[in-house]
Amino acid sequence: MVSGDPAVHQKILHQVHSLLSGIDLNAPPPIISRRIHHQIRQISGNPDPYKEVKHRCNQLALQWLPGLRERVRTSEDPFRAAVLLAIAGNIIDYGVHGSLQMHTVKETIDRALHQPLDEQVLERFRQSIAAARSILYLGDNAGEIVFDRLLLEQMPLEKITFVVKGSPILNDATKEEAAQAGLTEMVRVVDSGADAPGTVLEDCSREFRRLFEQADLIVAKGQGNFETLNETPANLFFLFQVKCPVVAAHLGEAIGTFVLRRTEMSACLVRKKQ
Repeated sequence: MVSGDPAVHQKILHQVHSLLSGIDLNAPPPIISRRIHHQIRQISGNPDPYKEVKHRCNQLALQWLPGLRERVRTSEDPFRAAVLLAIAGNIIDYGVHGSLQMHTVKETIDRALHQPLDEQVLERFRQSIAAARSILYLGDNAGEIVFDRLLLEQMPLEKITFVVKGSPILNDATKEEAAQAGLTEMVRVVDSGADAPGTVLEDCSREFRRLFEQADLIVAKGQGNFETLNETPANLFFLFQVKCPVVAAHLGEAIGTFVLRRTEMSACLVRKKQ
């Protein structure tokens, strides 16, 4: 994607191999991924290798949006349908699917409304949205953020701040993609000040950390956010698809499972005190 020059390929491989040989394998995968992609962008001289992919995914998702919105409107429980379709959009992940085919996305959308969810967590999510004075919505990938519009439309827009990455990483959305997807016309959009494909709080801007600490409710899209925030003490709901054996084993779920999960706040607080 970044170069057709074999010499550039070789240089990237050598430097990434060298980087991996000394990396802490206990670190969350998004931290490792960020360091690898810093090397790739530096060596190739390409600051945003996924720029065209992101634009294409946004455009395709926007074409699907009217039909998806109608599915939500005509469903028995529009909120539940919007949650499922927002999770379906998480399939648009070029960090996992390097050659993602659009028929795979379409198949995921078609089966989305038939997927099971933890109904107790869904009800707590619904109640938390109603009770919250401020909601921080952590976005994930371009294309996927168009699907997020369906869920945002079921929420009080005036309470929501939508968060994108501070600079390009993989196909994660930045402010540019958020504007393309129409999000900036719906809600306040800010960036995290960081570029990990997740949310590493210590690397984020002071403004973002303040918003994170003050939010009554945090909605985190994508497996990367789960990997980096799953032990964070906050009123935090994760929406994503299981995409790797490690997370599948951790959750006791199969790869491809739609996940709506809430942080166990009391357990997190105990760990933090220890």
